[in-house]
Amino acid sequence: MRHSSVRGEGAPAQPGGDISDAGPVSGGGKRQGRRRVLRWVSSVLSFLILATAAGGYLYYRHLNGSIKTDALNLGETKLGGSKPNAFGQTPLNILLIGSDARDDAANQALGGARDTFDGPPLADVQMLLHLSADRSNMSVVSMPRDTMLMMPKCTEPGGKVHQASKGLVQTNESLGRGGPGCTVAAWQELTHIPIDHFMMIDFKGVVTMADAIGGVPVCVQQNVESRTKDGKGSGLKLPAGTNTIQGEQALQWLRTRYGFEDGTDLGRTHAQHMYMNSMAREFRKNAKLSNPVKLNSLAQAAIKAMVVDPGLNKIDKLYDLSMELKKVPTGRITMTTMPWVYSTREEGRVEPKPVEAEGLFRMVREDIALDGKGSGNPAATPQAPAASGASGSSAAPSQPAADPAAPPAKIPVTVRNATGGKDGAQTRVKGRADDVAALLVGKGFTKAQSTTQTAAEDTTVIRFSSPDQAGDAAAVATALGLPASSLEKSDDVTGIVLFVGKDWRTGNAPTPPPPAPTKAPDSARPLNGDDDKECMAIQPGFTW
Repeated sequence: MRHSSVRGEGAPAQPGGDISDAGPVSGGGKRQGRRRVLRWVSSVLSFLILATAAGGYLYYRHLNGSIKTDALNLGETKLGGSKPNAFGQTPLNILLIGSDARDDAANQALGGARDTFDGPPLADVQMLLHLSADRSNMSVVSMPRDTMLMMPKCTEPGGKVHQASKGLVQTNESLGRGGPGCTVAAWQELTHIPIDHFMMIDFKGVVTMADAIGGVPVCVQQNVESRTKDGKGSGLKLPAGTNTIQGEQALQWLRTRYGFEDGTDLGRTHAQHMYMNSMAREFRKNAKLSNPVKLNSLAQAAIKAMVVDPGLNKIDKLYDLSMELKKVPTGRITMTTMPWVYSTREEGRVEPKPVEAEGLFRMVREDIALDGKGSGNPAATPQAPAASGASGSSAAPSQPAADPAAPPAKIPVTVRNATGGKDGAQTRVKGRADDVAALLVGKGFTKAQSTTQTAAEDTTVIRFSSPDQAGDAAAVATALGLPASSLEKSDDVTGIVLFVGKDWRTGNAPTPPPPAPTKAPDSARPLNGDDDKECMAIQPGFTW
């Protein structure tokens, strides 16, 4: 597979999947690419939405016309946005995207790598920010940029189609498949988390916003200089202890791999999370943004730096969002990285760690706080999720408002026996498709019928062939008590097809899933927002 998603020459990815800070790398027998400048963090995007909480921001309505927008979701799977819980409270999921675009002089000067100038941008930073329904907590999940995924079909507003990938594709290539709306589609396809908004920023935006905030304190355990003998590295140079960084130095911190911890992307991601938390703490205690001149500078920098979805294309919308985010105390902010394993199919790349990554996604879907402290409302129960993964909730899905269902008697459903499971360890239950088809008929779906065609599925799934069947498919799932994760649009079926999986070998309902996790796994490396004692360990050989 070609790795157009790797800018620059470099060695195979280290844990978390990045290549190098900058400069060429060579090694015996290892795949070489071209010179690459490493990713930086979209923490600035979180800063942006937190910053707008400063008083007086509504005065900047004249900036509305300058806000750049792009489509929210270019994929075919539309989850319909986050759904309210039993108390009418609705969570929010915002995808923060860092683009490495080198499309103008400022970005080219900061990004380097002349051979990539004006090339397709890559989504080198991807963080999902989840704001709980009761606003008691916030979770952030980062995805390593070298994560290998199956890409969904994405259609640009102008009609250009990027077909679904036939093999694994590096996650940061999603941005070049029509824009941020395809990055959103890829996240939803992987996680089944409904994404309500996105915010995207580029190199120059990081520097501009870091300057506007006036500096963020960070800590290193020893003197550090991110520079190798052959010129690789971000160029960051700091003395031991706490330092306040801003502007281009902040960009260096966020891009540093060589010099932090073991020199891999895991260390860099941890440094990015430290910066993000520190920035949030600064906003809580720093009152200087009440200065109208400072606020004006910040507002204009923010507008120039970002691209958002149409749902955030007005200053008052950004203000309203910021006020919601402001409700969360820093002690209830949890930064995590998606648990990963090295890919056995793509050398030097990573894939989601099957059980632990899905568990983390499920916690977000079901609005479970990653810090293990639960909801701010002791009486609250987890929301009925808009979607769920392979081990998702048994709560029935909400029917998409854009595609209301027909009456059950008018919905044709084909039922296939897939009870043997994907591993083939068990034989299919004879007559199971007939039994479930009869169950559907008893519930009013009189056009349901079984077929002799078989399949192999671990969990029961309902696939439908066209978007205008989504509401009908959801009605079938609701009638059977299946989770929203059972709904999939697929070009491999005609009409609505119910695959009775290994989880439904007997009875009138599938075996319920195991309980959801109550705390982020250690492999996600959770970091609490109040932790101001965290100090980056320095890689041997990078001190001065």
